[in-house]
Amino acid sequence: MDIDQDRIDDAVLGLLWLTLHYDRRAWKGHDWDAMNSLYEKGLILDPRNKAKSVVLTEEGLERSERLFKELFCKPSDDGSDGQKGRGQQ
Repeated sequence: MDIDQDRIDDAVLGLLWLTLHYDRRAWKGHDWDAMNSLYEKGLILDPRNKAKSVVLTEEGLERSERLFKELFCKPSDDGSDGQKGRGQQ
């Protein structure tokens, strides 16, 4: 099986948005290779530390929100994108 690492990175980055706290920190309980790849792309700060969370860069924060909405949100019946901000229902 040929795995597309960029698609894995997108999914992990989208999921990081789900666990955001303190504006830019997200829990880093994801595959270490994917986390390192996101770091090499400049989307998160170095995940190799004792903290249980990672800091997203400005670009990483913007992309993570967009990817979360694209990958995990349902469109609404009223024609809008059906995407509400984190913590909204």
